[in-house]
Amino acid sequence: MVEVEFVLVHGTTQGPGGWALLERALAGHRTFPVDLLDGGGTGFPALVRRQLPALTRPVVVAHSGAGVLLPAIGAALGASRLVWVGAYIPDFAGGRSLADEAVSAVHPEWIGVDPTRDVALADRFLFHDCDAATRAWAHGTLRLFHPPSLATRPAGPAPTIPSTVVVPTADRTLRPDWMAGAARERLGVEPVLVDAGHCPHVSRPAELARLLVSGKQG
Repeated sequence: MVEVEFVLVHGTTQGPGGWALLERALAGHRTFPVDLLDGGGTGFPALVRRQLPALTRPVVVAHSGAGVLLPAIGAALGASRLVWVGAYIPDFAGGRSLADEAVSAVHPEWIGVDPTRDVALADRFLFHDCDAATRAWAHGTLRLFHPPSLATRPAGPAPTIPSTVVVPTADRTLRPDWMAGAARERLGVEPVLVDAGHCPHVSRPAELARLLVSGKQG
């Protein structure tokens, strides 16, 4: 088995510890969960690079709202592939931000919800497809990451790095149909559908690991 380096970029409601089950499922490969909490004045790509050793064309995986940052982080790291897991895909052609597209991209019930303050909300929107033990573990990974710059960041140019888009078909935060359409229209790839909620790295880590290692693309 060829060892692969995976850089794991958390979303807006979990810290880097939220990748732990996927890291376990990726045993035999190198995983590097990064922390975006303090972007400071240097920008997120520079923050990510400072946290990592020298890597050779890693696969960069981003969840949820971190899709906003995935192209820039991938370019900064010389990534071989970008993987969007239940993630927002920017409007590269139109330049709109996540905030501009929230009405169409996000389930209306999710807008304004902070699941880090109420585990019942976390279970409803993030972990509804997990068993009880996994949900209890996942509660400890909750952490809000919602800088204003993330939602208002305009889309840059479309990435030239190959992409895989993983669309959880039971997602209750981002709309699965919107993600699938954005994969085709904005990245030119067919989405990979998984029977999971918004966090397949928590509820389906083994399945997601197999997909990542296979390098499957749409």
